[in-house]
Amino acid sequence: MLMDSYRHKGMRKSLVRTVQEKGIKDQRVLQALEQVPRHYFFEKAFLEQAYQDKAFPIGEGQTISQPYTVAYQTELLQVNSKDKVLEIGTGSGYQCSILLQLTPHVYTIEYNEPLYHKAQKQFELMGLKPHAFLGDGSEGLPKHAPFNKILVTAGAPVIPKALITQLTIGGMLVIPVGDADTQKMMRITRLGPEDFTKEEFDNFKFVPLLGKQGWQ
Repeated sequence: MLMDSYRHKGMRKSLVRTVQEKGIKDQRVLQALEQVPRHYFFEKAFLEQAYQDKAFPIGEGQTISQPYTVAYQTELLQVNSKDKVLEIGTGSGYQCSILLQLTPHVYTIEYNEPLYHKAQKQFELMGLKPHAFLGDGSEGLPKHAPFNKILVTAGAPVIPKALITQLTIGGMLVIPVGDADTQKMMRITRLGPEDFTKEEFDNFKFVPLLGKQGWQ
């Protein structure tokens, strides 16, 4: 049974203050961070780590992202309640849980099968209902496109063409792009069928995006 005590909530408030002090301004994003119990994604022995602003290993060579990074990407994505959002890289399910506080229309895809099944169980325990898929996220979800917003939670060598073509006109893709050591956060906005703008933001370090249009 999942427990969310006063202590957990207090630790979460403290974490939100930390993230806010680092520059996150969007109140809806901060509120989402406060609503989702991050300790649900950790073993009980690691409660203290759950509310530190740090990434943490979740097995299969993957991590649960640093809360600041989750908030940073989510803020750039500018999600509203009617948006249909695609998340590439379900991982632990934490980022997806944050997105579900902002819109009920969340699709998420995971490349790693054990992580996919683990995240599915977590969503069920929390009563969350994203549209979850197992597959190659670098190719998006063409059968369910277009999407208003696409968020990639792994570092890509290039911007996958499949993803930008699955955006609506006016839609946004937020993705870290670079080499294995450092990636620059980018936001691509689709202005027309063949017309896009590209903005560059801060540097980060993500696990690699695997798949045909990611790292092989």
